Order: sequence, then C-alpha cells, then structure tokens
Amino acid sequence: MSVLPIRIASLPKAELHVHLEGSLQPATVAKLAGRHGAEVREEEVRRRYAFRDFAEFIETFKWVTSFLREPADYAVVVRDFAEALHVQHVVYAEVTLSVGVMQLRGQDPQANFEAMLEAAEEFEAKGLRLRWVWDAVRQFGVEAAMAVVEAAGQCRSPKIVAFGIGGDERSIPAREFRAVYGRAADLGMHRLIHAGEVGGPENIREAIEHLHAERIGHGIAAVRDPALMDLLVERQIPLEVCPASNIGTGALDVQLGVTGAKIEQHPLPKLFRHGIPIVLSTDDPTMFHTTLTGEYENAWRMGLNKVELERLVEMSFTHAFR
Repeated sequence: MSVLPIRIASLPKAELHVHLEGSLQPATVAKLAGRHGAEVREEEVRRRYAFRDFAEFIETFKWVTSFLREPADYAVVVRDFAEALHVQHVVYAEVTLSVGVMQLRGQDPQANFEAMLEAAEEFEAKGLRLRWVWDAVRQFGVEAAMAVVEAAGQCRSPKIVAFGIGGDERSIPAREFRAVYGRAADLGMHRLIHAGEVGGPENIREAIEHLHAERIGHGIAAVRDPALMDLLVERQIPLEVCPASNIGTGALDVQLGVTGAKIEQHPLPKLFRHGIPIVLSTDDPTMFHTTLTGEYENAWRMGLNKVELERLVEMSFTHAFR
C-alpha cells in the first residue's frame, strides 16, 4: 500500500504500551556503559538488537538494563525517550518501568523515579504528559511482585497510574498473583498484565477472571478463541497491540503456527473489526526498530483504512488511565 496518509501521521497520539528500557538507543547504551567502566560499541548493541525469538529478546533486555544503575542513568534515558515521542506528535504516554528489575539489583526505585520525573518536566512544558506503569517480572515470583506494588504505594505519586506484570507469561499462572493485584487495587492503581503474547488465549481469560485486568498487554492469542473475543468486546477490555514486537519476538509465528510470519498476516484487523478495543503501541521501540508512526504504517499495510486508523488514534486516548 501507499505511504501512511499525512493526516494520520500528523494527528496528536497517545502511547499506552511502551517500556522505557526498551527505548534505549545504541549510542545511549554505549554512553551508559562507559559511565560504569565498560566498553560497549554501538555495533554490539545493534547486533544484540537483532534477536531471533522471545528468549533472546529477554536476554537482550537483561543486558541493556544492566547499565541502568543510578538515578542519573534513568534521567538520561527519559530525556532521549521523551524527545523521540515529542517529534512523533505523541502528547500522552503511559510508560512501563521495570521496577522489579531495579529491586532485584538492589536499587532504590523512588530515587530513580524522582530523577525521571525531574527529567520529564521540560517535556511536560512542551505538551507531552508522561504517566507511569510500575512493572513486576512474572518469573521473579509473587513476593517480588508484591514488593513492586508496595514500593509504588510508598512513593505516593499521582503520576503512577497502574501496576503491571511483564516477563515470561508461561512461567507462573496468573491466578497466583491474585493477592498482588488485590493490593494494587486497594492502593488505587489500575491493573495490567502481559498475556496472550507467546502464551495461549487461556492466559488472557485467566488474567481477566482472576486478576480483573483492565487492559491486556499484547493479547493477540485471543484470535484463536472466538468466545474470548466476544468476552473482550462485551467487557470492552482493550488489547495493547504491538505488531513489530510480535514479529521480532516470534510471537506472531507462535500464534499462527508458522515460521517467518509477515506483518500483513497480523490479526490486528480481525480483532479490531470484531469490536475489541485496540490501543496500537510499540512495546520496546528501539529494540524492535519501530516507532509509533511506524506502527500506524504497519496497520495501514494490514489493510486498515483512514477511518479505521483515526479510530485507533482515538482509542488510545479513550482507554488511557488519565
């Protein structure tokens, strides 16, 4: 298809599923590594960003975040990230922050967060509002996830809008985290979880039934379960769909049962036209060599028309926790 219509590219947009740590540019990774006494060339970062499956992606994510060690590091990343959003006409973003990783490494999440908020102030003045999702890592376990929730509660920042769980959805059943999500709700936090990315549709259903998840990260496995698709429509539970990520991690291959799936095979149009709310997102934009504008181009390539693309833009604001 032709290039994304100029009107769609120029519309103010919201981004609701984006990991701060997945936005690090190769030059920034090299700079941060140098600050901590390690020599990392940009070429090495680019090579590591060429992962072949979900397991390699997780290993790359762990390696990149190993260079985020103190508040000043996070401030650097926020400035780069916010600038990249600003030039794409993004005016609102809910940014996932891997607090579970910070805690595992013995860092002080509140100190890191305060540095990030300060770094974001200049962009707030330019019209970009950043809100935050404090994220636990599923495979770290229930106790570690609860520690993330409690840290968010102690922080008491109105800019923390939600609690989520990422990582490997196949590691621990969602139902094990019921108390964690109950505590998050008691603290006034919205509830998110990655499900149906590389796991099956049953993971999405479990997240809804046991955790009362309000949005589902990825969720593309829903296309395999018509009854689940109907449930998502009935309850108007959005899927945070990240097409380039689904190609990069091999998640689309897993869900379609193929090898080398193309973007045109993505189920986004089917899910969207079924009536499921979709919030188009980038996930880890630099790692997946994409931008929010690029994801709208992907949706255009999938066959969505201008009216449908405008509806996607609108949905990202409608289903934000602002």
